Amino acid sequence: MCRNIKTLFNFEPPATDDEVRASALQFVRKLSGFNRPSRANEAAFEQAVEEITQAARRLLQQLSTSAAPRDREVEAARTKSRAAKRFATGR
Repeated sequence: MCRNIKTLFNFEPPATDDEVRASALQFVRKLSGFNRPSRANEAAFEQAVEEITQAARRLLQQLSTSAAPRDREVEAARTKSRAAKRFATGR
């Protein structure tokens, strides 16, 4: 899985439309190999992002769990801590 695509399900507050679209954009970038498509491919690229955004939003709305929602601030702190350990220099 692409490390830039974040889990969006079961958070409080729920994922925003911008977050869902950003994940869809990362997914299309990964699939296509383009960070930015050429003009010839721009329409297809944008259409794919839009369709995946809609599919992702439907998925998030239809999923259910008995687990308590995760706290965004706690998850962000965990991510930051892992990154600090991962990229720490041994100096």
